Amino acid sequence: MKGQRIGLEIIQEQPGLAASWGACVLLCNQASLTSTFEPAYRVCHQVLGERLRAIMGPQHGFWGTAQDNMIETAHERLAGLDIPVYSLYSETREPTAEMLAGIDTILVDMQLVGCRIYTFKATILGCLRAAQRLGKRVVILDRPNPLGGELVEGRCPDGDMLSFVAPDFLPMRHGLTPGEAARFFNQRIGAQLEVVALQGWRARENFRSLARPWVPTSPNLPTLTPVFIYPGMVLFEGCNVSEGRGTGLPFQLIGAPFLKKGLSHLKERVYQLYPRLAGVFLREACFQPTSGKWQGQVCYGLQIHPLEPERIASFSLGLALLRAMWELAPDEFAWKKPPYEYEYTKLPMEVIMGSSQFLRYFEAFNLVDPFWHEGVGTYLSRCAPFLLYPREMKLFA
Repeated sequence: MKGQRIGLEIIQEQPGLAASWGACVLLCNQASLTSTFEPAYRVCHQVLGERLRAIMGPQHGFWGTAQDNMIETAHERLAGLDIPVYSLYSETREPTAEMLAGIDTILVDMQLVGCRIYTFKATILGCLRAAQRLGKRVVILDRPNPLGGELVEGRCPDGDMLSFVAPDFLPMRHGLTPGEAARFFNQRIGAQLEVVALQGWRARENFRSLARPWVPTSPNLPTLTPVFIYPGMVLFEGCNVSEGRGTGLPFQLIGAPFLKKGLSHLKERVYQLYPRLAGVFLREACFQPTSGKWQGQVCYGLQIHPLEPERIASFSLGLALLRAMWELAPDEFAWKKPPYEYEYTKLPMEVIMGSSQFLRYFEAFNLVDPFWHEGVGTYLSRCAPFLLYPREMKLFA
């Protein structure tokens, strides 16, 4: 969108904003770019000079090369600037006192994808915790929510189900920008927090309207297309159906070898379970993953084609797909066993859903049951004071 500026571009144009930040460490990855593809670390080095002392990278690594969950990345040094790059997906998942020695400010420039499961938010929360504990400042260089900021989907986690994929009481599709999420988190942390707010962002618009490049935030969101359905398709991380990892269409191809017999009925059953389905076309598809679940085997399922992203209730679609596949192959379908994102005892599907009651409600399946959107009303009230951009948020069921 013409005239829109992200936080990184604002400090590039107004370097005086950084005058009081002191020595800084920057949390970013390869997707932290300006609209003209300038990396955040270079822009921040231009603004800060030698005050940029280090970089920190989230899950998948600073360069975004690590493929899957719980694949940790090593610390390294950044060629050219010759400064350390600390991994916050390693033996630690939040900054340590050693990393922040001599640092005044933690800068954060991370492109979120609008879904609670994506761990970058937990990393931001970890930075807030470390800053509060060690007396540092956090400055968020804000970016748009690619799904827009008006609609939310899915349930909030129960109080005993907070985790690295549920760092706070957020619904699956949360509607917040990184700066708003940090403000929401900080209500219970109390760190010194500033946000360099977006200019010209309209929360009703999704990323397609912004005339900005999409750079992979991680290996399995290589293009913008799967981002629109990720809050639903990520549910398949909790079972033995492939979510398309190891193909050219991750989170767009969903299937397994054992669905071959029921493939002709799969699409019809999804529409029966979710007759309000809109904005996508479901196409019968076969694929052979080169890594991940069912590596080297032919899988049968569906390709999800997002046609009108603003109409897609991806969480409900994901539930309907999950239930249809469970019904069509009850003997072969299975829930994934722990661990999942550093949870070693809870069922991964319960961690993803944020409830130990998931199986009970899934077996008595009813998409209109309040369970699937539990806590959303409270969430909308709680997050309202922390919104930086005017809009009315509501449930997209």
